[in-house]
Parts: sequence; C-alpha cells; structure tokens
Amino acid sequence: MSNNRVHGYLPDERPPIYELIPYALQQVVVMFPATVLVALLTGFHVSTTIFASGLATLCFILVTGRKIPLYYGSSFSYIAAISSIMSADTLASASLDTRISIAQFGIVMSGLVSIAAGLIIRSIGRKAIDRVLPPTVTGSIAIVIGLSLAANAMQNASAVPAAVAEASAPFASSLSWVIALVTMISTILYSVYLRGKLSQLPILLGLLTGYVTALIIGGVTGIPFVSFDTIKDASIIALPHFTLPKPSLAAVVAIMPIAIATIPESTAHIFQLDIYVNDLAKKKGSDKKYNLGDKLGLNLIGDGIGDIVSGMIGGPAGTNYGENISAMVLSKNFSVPVLVVAGIITMVISCFTPLINVVYSIPTSVIGGLSIYLFGVIAAQGIAIMMENKVDLFSSKNLAVIAIILIIGLGGSFGFENSMIPFFGIELPAIATAAIFGIALNLILSIGKKEEAIVDAKEEVQN
Repeated sequence: MSNNRVHGYLPDERPPIYELIPYALQQVVVMFPATVLVALLTGFHVSTTIFASGLATLCFILVTGRKIPLYYGSSFSYIAAISSIMSADTLASASLDTRISIAQFGIVMSGLVSIAAGLIIRSIGRKAIDRVLPPTVTGSIAIVIGLSLAANAMQNASAVPAAVAEASAPFASSLSWVIALVTMISTILYSVYLRGKLSQLPILLGLLTGYVTALIIGGVTGIPFVSFDTIKDASIIALPHFTLPKPSLAAVVAIMPIAIATIPESTAHIFQLDIYVNDLAKKKGSDKKYNLGDKLGLNLIGDGIGDIVSGMIGGPAGTNYGENISAMVLSKNFSVPVLVVAGIITMVISCFTPLINVVYSIPTSVIGGLSIYLFGVIAAQGIAIMMENKVDLFSSKNLAVIAIILIIGLGGSFGFENSMIPFFGIELPAIATAAIFGIALNLILSIGKKEEAIVDAKEEVQN
C-alpha cells in the first residue's frame, strides 16, 4: 500500500520544516533567471529587483488569504514599455535613479488597473469570465507563453562563459550542450522515476547534477563554466538600493495599459493551477474542492498589489510565474507555505553578496537545460486546459480563435525584435496582442451562438 501512496502537497498543506528549505530553493531557482534578466534588460538594480520579487510574493499570498499558490516575478510583457521610459531622449541627462523613479510611477499605476479588473471580475462572476476568456483563449495563451520562450531556452543551453576566447567558443559551446543535455535528461529522469519525497525535488536535483557536471568539465578543460565572482563587492552584506516613484504622465501612458494585456496570461495561470491542484487532491483521496478558477478576481487583485509593492521600492512590474507553476506541477508541490519560504529566501539572497554570487555561479547552460523542460511544460499545460474543458477542436470557431492566438503570439515573438509587433506606427507586445485579438475574435464569433450551444448541451445530455 505504501508504494502506491501519492506524494505531494496541496495549497493548504505544509511540509515538515526540514523539507521546506529544499522545496523553497527549487522555487527560487526556477524564477531567478527570468527575474534577473528583466532587471538587466530594463536597467533596474538587480538586487532591488530580486528583493521586490520576494516581498511582492509575500504580499500577494497575504492579500489572497494564503489560498493561491503563485510566485510573483518580473514580467517580460512590460520590458518594452519600461525600456521606452528608461531610454527616452527627454531623460538622457537624468541619473539612473531618476529614470527608474519615473518608470516606477507607471508600474504602481499599472497595479491599480489589475486591482480594478480583479474587482470587476469578482462582481460579474465566473460564467461571464468564461464567455470572455474560454479555454480556447486561456489554453492557447498558455501554449504561446511556453513556446515563445523556446528560443531563450535553446540559446541559454548553448551559451559559453564570457571569459572564453573567441577562438575557443565553438568547443566551449559543444561542452555547454553536454552540460545542458545532462541537466535536462537528469531532470526528466528524476521527475519520472523518483518516488517518495525525492520525487518532489526533480528540478533542484537536476540543477545539482548539471552543476556538478559543469564543475567536472570545467576542471578538466579549464573553461570557467562556474564562476563565483560575478558581483565584485568586498562587503558581505549589501542592502538593495531602493528608490521612490516620481509622478510622470509619460510613464503612466507607456506602462499602465500593459496591465490590461496581461490579464489573459494571469487567467491562464490560475486555470492551470485549478486543474492540477484538483487532480492531486483527487489522487490523494481528498474530498475538498480547490476552486482556484473561481479566485481569478482575487488573483488579479494580488497581482496588482504585487505591482504596487514592487514599484514602490524600485522593482519592475511583474506577474505570477509560469516557470514556478511548472515546478509545482512536476514536483506535485502546491504548498503555499513553501512559496512563503521561497519569498523570504529570495529577500535574504538579495542582501548578501556571497549568496547572489552563488546563484549567479549556476552556468547558463544548466539554466538552459532546465528551461527546455520547464518552458515545454508551460505549453503542455495549455493543452491540458483544453483537454480538461473538452474543447471541440472540430469547431470552426474554436479553430479560428486558437489559430489566431498561436500565430500572432508565436510569429510576433520570433519575427520581431523584443517580441514587439510594429502595427500602424506603434509597437505592440506579441503575447498581449495575440490575447486581445483572440478574445475579440471569440466574442465576435459567439454572436448568435447561445441558442446553438444550449441545443448542443441538451442533445449531449439526452445521448
């Protein structure tokens, strides 16, 4: 009987204290690369961005009543809008902190948009949301989110250390592929074949396997795949550099509207969680229903609070992370207390230079190996949303909505710089544009379909 026991933790369950740390570290590992990358691309302070991610996660969990297991990290959707403020000609002579402060104001205001959307959704109910954001939309968006990151995963897998000479780069790249493949394959094997408590740590164990492989290959070849001096600072403790928002209409116009476009992404995430959490509850024999899909409004309110908290101290705008959801799905660990500890660990790391250097020492190829798997799982979760809701893929309407979202989202992500689609003199973020077009098309094609849907439902019941 013990061999058939289902291991995993539901949102309101807490692992023993000795398990919390490794489970939390696993969550930190998967969010770290993307969150740091957003800081680097936008020019924000890295340590502040890391700290803001942890603090916003804790605030999100508090605001949502410890019911929704999501981790808040910096969002790629806002990069172009924030960068437009940071690189504006009118601010060319301004200091870095001044430019960040101006961008912060737009980020804080974008949080108000998410909160307003959350309040509206809570008032109109789940059925109305399902009409606007059906599984064809949310599932397709989840697929696009995962696949749009495919290039990043592959590029990271083949990346070579900055210190490698150009002549040695091809050889170093081949070794990077070895490290990435060892990481990816070991993580897959751990997630498929490990049993018991270890089955909940496939990502952390896969990372350690890849890390050790990189150390061995680096030791034999002399190529510095692992380096501990990324941040050269003599001090052990270095508190994040906080800045305050500075009112700016330009920042509001550039950044605030992006929050509207990220709503479908958050919707896809909460529906993904709903499916997998309830599946785990069923397998564990629990009669409790975790209706996370009904908490979409609360989720958006928490997202908005996260943006306000992050923006108030100097962090970028963010959202709940698909990477962390993938980690939860693979480890079957949806425990909210684990995410609380992850948020605390993230804040601690941001304050200690040696800890930041330890995280930075993880080879890019190891991150790439993990990402190939994790990003693919995000896309697979989109398929799961459609399967769970029995989406009719023979319906012309459904095929049209799915097709438009996939092509605009993926074509825009890979076909244009920074995933920004040039459109009538402006640039639109690919995934957000795909979501808006998909929502609009679904609503247009739904006109006059209500009665038909009722007839189909009755016929199904009779059969």
